[in-house]
Amino acid sequence: MRYTTQMEAARQGIITPQMEAAAKKEQMNTEELQALIAQGKAVIPANKLHTCLEPNAIGSMLKTKINVNLGTSRDWKDLDMELKKVNDAVKMGAESIMDLSSFGDTQKFRRKLTSQCPAIIGTVPIYDAVVYYHKPLKEITSQEWIDIVEMHAKDGVDFMTIHVGINKATAGRFKKNKRLTNIVSRGGSIIFAWMEMTGEENPFYEHYDHILDICREYDVTLSLGDACRPGCIADAGDISQIEELVTLGELTRRAWEKDVQVIIEGPGHMALNQIEANMKIQQTICQGAPFYVLGPLVTDIAPGYDHITAAIGGAIAAANGASFLCYVTPAEHLRLPDVDDVKEGIIASKIAAHAADIAKGIKGAADWDRQMSTARKNLDWEEMFRLSIDPDKARRYRAQAKPEKEDTCSMCGNFCAVKNMNRILEGEIVSIYDE
Repeated sequence: MRYTTQMEAARQGIITPQMEAAAKKEQMNTEELQALIAQGKAVIPANKLHTCLEPNAIGSMLKTKINVNLGTSRDWKDLDMELKKVNDAVKMGAESIMDLSSFGDTQKFRRKLTSQCPAIIGTVPIYDAVVYYHKPLKEITSQEWIDIVEMHAKDGVDFMTIHVGINKATAGRFKKNKRLTNIVSRGGSIIFAWMEMTGEENPFYEHYDHILDICREYDVTLSLGDACRPGCIADAGDISQIEELVTLGELTRRAWEKDVQVIIEGPGHMALNQIEANMKIQQTICQGAPFYVLGPLVTDIAPGYDHITAAIGGAIAAANGASFLCYVTPAEHLRLPDVDDVKEGIIASKIAAHAADIAKGIKGAADWDRQMSTARKNLDWEEMFRLSIDPDKARRYRAQAKPEKEDTCSMCGNFCAVKNMNRILEGEIVSIYDE
């Protein structure tokens, strides 16, 4: 039997090599993963031309995955720096890299990623169109927007964010219902501006069937972009966000009719008490399609620390059904992140993802914590370092304040509860002061 996409294969009862590889990572039965893909509740982004890919599955019943955004800009053109970020991200366990380059030879960088990087590769074609055509925004034609989508598919990209939900009707509703921070999505603002200047319908919405045909041919997973994601907690859950989500639900169904895999993009900024409800609404409207969230950032007042605000929201979102966390770095809202920012953002997202996996009862998630707790009980520092989410930092912190005795740390010394309980329960005498 022949198949074009992972979804089509799953619906035909075919188990692909990508399904086998992804199921092994999830410690789950391959047939179980196959069923989730057939229903659209899980995806394996795997462009046929990305031959060095190490497949991963994304879905709410699976381990929470993280995505790392990077790429050049007019103010930061160092490709070597971006490649270092890519390599560091892969070493640290990021499952996905999203190239958001908006300056320079973007195709060269993109092709380098899909020919050398084993992680899932994502892009936002709307950014690249502005770079590629070298002309004013309003002069880009509907066909030229679509041609860029096909170019990215041919370059081997595994998933693409397409800002298709903000059509003329949604844009009109947005203008009537004023927001505090308007549209903060780069792609959303670009296509909104294009529609306003040309008076034409969003070409991604108008020619959606053509885009689906492209995605089907190369097995590109469609990431339905949330142009109206809230840019502050005051805008969270407003009419524009929910109306766009309804449109994305309709577009999800149309994609599945052509066996095209879909993930849904979500907020953004959102107060803690709204996250659970937003996840449930998405799951209902989009029929369980995997949810990809930026954060959510749970407060607007922490520039320089937004990796923390995002990790808080991301853990809650993933525990309540989000599948895929887009990392946020300390540089968010301030500048392009450097290598150190990328590392901090990845660690924060990995902590959030793992915390959510424990809450969801994902197979094997709590085992890691049990191993760490056992190492702590045994005061086995080398094992603690090995099990740490950031071994280098853990080892460095201990070395910076070396204790008098190796079986303690400089915080408690002889007052160490773990050490003293181990000894007293073994029948030893505990003196503390004169030791």
